[in-house]
Amino acid sequence: MYEKKKFLVKTVFETARNEIPRGNKSSISSYLSSLFEERYGFERDERSYVRYYKTLVQENTDYNIDDVALDYLSKYIGYHNFEDFCDRVKLEDDNSETFSLSFKEISERIQQIIITVSPTILLPDFIRKNGLGLMEMTFVLLLVTGGVVFSKGKKPILEIGEDSAIEKPYMYWNGERFIATDSAYVGPDKHVIAMDDDRFLKQRKITRRDTMTVDNSMHKVWYDKSNNQVEFFTSPGIHPENGKALKDVTEGILFHHAGQESYADR
Repeated sequence: MYEKKKFLVKTVFETARNEIPRGNKSSISSYLSSLFEERYGFERDERSYVRYYKTLVQENTDYNIDDVALDYLSKYIGYHNFEDFCDRVKLEDDNSETFSLSFKEISERIQQIIITVSPTILLPDFIRKNGLGLMEMTFVLLLVTGGVVFSKGKKPILEIGEDSAIEKPYMYWNGERFIATDSAYVGPDKHVIAMDDDRFLKQRKITRRDTMTVDNSMHKVWYDKSNNQVEFFTSPGIHPENGKALKDVTEGILFHHAGQESYADR
């Protein structure tokens, strides 16, 4: 169980590092804390994620992570929960091969793949042990032969190598957050701009309005109202799509557009 937890935490940090240019242990932990709270409603301060990584990965000792946290860590990298992660990930330590894959909803699209090989890949044996189907087999072959995988919109969804992900020069808005990219063009539907560390790390669209209250949103949430539609964001600045300046949220906006009571109503 310890090895599975260690591999889970290491994979979570590697996944987050692909989304944060120049990310270190502390900034990645802060990013995960904010992301998990926004995406899953799961609150855990950044020091907890630092302890997970420091103890399990860097110090190579066990750490008692609660079941809820393990489930959300597993969900972040594409599994239903920690039990699903343990069932689907096979770890081997025979000094010849370590090979692991992480797929999120493989029937719809391949989200990511993480590979560690030392020193060779025994591909047929790996396929036999893990039962890859035609779609997964094609993906692995493209990976091994240096192929590039594209989505329907012709945007690359696979990047290999940590260095290429840490210092990307561009980013684009995907509707909820900024995505780092090496390319100045990723398709006609994406507006690519120069990397802005502050916006990349902090600006997110809040999709769960039921999590916002007067207590936790005043001076911490900003909004834009266009075409009679209100959108909420986690940082000030400009709207990533229409370029309008975002406004500090008010009790009235929360009351009318997030279903929250004001202080006067309490």
